[in-house]
Parts: sequence; C-alpha cells; structure tokens
Amino acid sequence: MLFSLALIFLCGMGLGSLFQKLKLPALLGMLLTGILLGPSVLNLLDGSILAVSADLRRIALIIILTRAGLNLDLADLKKVGRPAVLLCFVPASFEILGALVLAPRLLGLSLTEAAVLGAVIAAVSPAVVVPKMLKLMDEGYGTRQSIPQMILAGASVDDVFVIVLFTSFTGLAAGEGVAALDFAKIPTSIVLGVAGGVACGWVLAELFRRVHMRDSAKVVLLLSTSFLLVTLEDALPGPVSFSGLLAVMAMGIALQYRRGQVAARLSQKYAKLWVAAELLLFVLVGAAVDVGAAAETGLAAVGLIFGALCFRMVGVLVCTLGTRLTGRERLFCMLAYTPKATVQAAIGSVPLAMGLACGQTVLAVAVLAILITAPLGSVAIESTYRRLLQKE
Repeated sequence: MLFSLALIFLCGMGLGSLFQKLKLPALLGMLLTGILLGPSVLNLLDGSILAVSADLRRIALIIILTRAGLNLDLADLKKVGRPAVLLCFVPASFEILGALVLAPRLLGLSLTEAAVLGAVIAAVSPAVVVPKMLKLMDEGYGTRQSIPQMILAGASVDDVFVIVLFTSFTGLAAGEGVAALDFAKIPTSIVLGVAGGVACGWVLAELFRRVHMRDSAKVVLLLSTSFLLVTLEDALPGPVSFSGLLAVMAMGIALQYRRGQVAARLSQKYAKLWVAAELLLFVLVGAAVDVGAAAETGLAAVGLIFGALCFRMVGVLVCTLGTRLTGRERLFCMLAYTPKATVQAAIGSVPLAMGLACGQTVLAVAVLAILITAPLGSVAIESTYRRLLQKE
C-alpha cells in the first residue's frame, strides 16, 4: 500500500503540475494519473488500497465539505434564499428527464433503465465544485450576489436527492417496486442531517470557548465528529434516513456562526489537508474508471451526456429566474453546475453488481460522464468567472 500511496502522490502531483502549465486544471492530470495507474491500464496500484478506495474518497469529501461549511456565512446564505433551495433538486430532475427522453432513443434502454441511468449521471460533484467556489469567495468574485454560496449550498444537497432517487429506481428496475417510504427519505435525510450537524457544531463551539486547546487538536476533534456523523448515516435503518455529508457541512456552518475567528483558522488548516486529500480523491476516482467499458458505448453515450447536460442547464436557468442576477451571472451558474465525478464513481457500478441488464451501459456512461464533465466543467469555471462575475 505504501508504494501505491507514493505513486498516487508523486505521479498525481507531477501530472497535475504539468496540466496546470498547459493552462488546464490540475484535476485532469490527477484523473489521468488514476486511469494510468489503475486496473484498466498499468495496474500498478495495490489491491488493498483499491479495496479502501471508497472510504478514502469519502474522507476527502468530508474535508472539503467541512471547509465549505467553515467558510459559508449564514447571512450570505439567507440572502440567496429561493434559488439555493431550487438548485438542490430542480437541475437534477431536469437531467433525469433528459435521460428519460434521450436514452431510449440513443442507447435502446427502457424507461425504467433510462431512469436508473439518469439518476447516476444527474449528481453534481461537490469535490469539483466546492474548491472552485471557495476560490471565488476568497477572490471576491460573485460574492455581492452570493453566487458561490448559492452553488455551494445547492451542490451539497443535490447528491442526497439524487442518491435517494437512484435507490428507488434500481429497486424498480430489479422488480422490487418503489415504496412511498423511499421518497420520505429525501426530507428526513436533509432535516436530520442539518439538525445533527448544527447540534454538533454548537457543542464544539461551546467546547472551544470553554477549553483552551491548539488549533491542530480542534481539527482532530472536528474530523472525528465528522467521521461519526457519516458513520451514523450507514447505521440508521428503514425510513429514518440521515445525510452524513450534509451534517458535516452544517456543522461547519454552525461553528462559523458561533465562533467565526476559530472557524477562519480551522479553514486554513483544512486547506492544507485538502492538498493531499484532493490527490487521493481524484486519482482514486480515475482508478475506478473502466476504460474498456467507456470505449464500448461510443458516440451515442457522448451525445446522451451532452444532451442531458443541456436539460440540466435549463434547470439551473429556471432556478435563477426572478432573481437579480444578470444574464452573464446566470450563464456562469449554468456552467458551474455541470461537473460530475465522485457520485458517478461511487454508484456507477451498482446496477452491474445487481445484475441489471443495463448495468454495463450505465457504468460506461458514468465513466464517460466523469471523463468529459469533470475537466470541462473545471475549465469552464476557471476560464469564465473573471469575465462573467463582478468582483467585490
């Protein structure tokens, strides 16, 4: 495992730096590193690290979502209001609708199989979007209209909505039917996740106020609490659902609200942790890519992905109607809400493992969605935010 970790960090940093010099996002170099080192090409990564890949990717997500919460001011979030709520589910719903329209025609899937495929590709990637929005907030772009904050909030809940729908659609495709309780998980996941995270944030804020400790010790406490919250998500059975990642972000927001100066210092610590976590996340996402499966689907799958993205961008436009955003700012929101990576890597292989007839096709499209939208979305954000957004 140690040799594999060394390869991940050294090759990931090397290719990431090379792509940055070519004016491309480092993320693309990290994904390419994972593909080259993974089972599909050179197969240089130890099986033990691939076995814990999902857990390592989840830790990386915890780190970036905690940092997002520590930087998200409640006053800014209140200013956004309705559009942030709509971004949680409207764009994903539009993209699933796009898959229902296009997948039967392009890939020959049934409507149920198209719904499964749509749920896999509909989730936005917080791992790509969150660091970019934090950068915008640091530089002051779009902050007057709270655009980065709006996208941060929407992207964190979007995944909860999509994963619940994915569970329902796969059950339907497997002949198990869909229970009303499955859809009840969406509001309970959000409400319980936010409530649990806020409660933990308030307790930690009070602890930090009463007990003097180094910031490094506070980071350890915060990380440990985050791990417990995410573990709780897996432990709760039945209709009582809990979003651990949403709780992690809510905990950071609550801590920022109660202890702003402490949150600012902890955010800087988390920024240093993200240097290593980012490499792990995107290299291991790349390692999960099955290049052969992606090549089999051909141009039809590429057309489906871009067509579904058009539906998604219309959904984002609908969310911003009636706001004070300019046309340029709305265009930026549409572009910023396109990258996909982590959720697709996590659930793309589930239909195949379940033995569904559409499993291989779903996996191939999920892989292509990562390869196409993660770098393109990242490039779109980096190359347009200075022109489309106002600097504070």
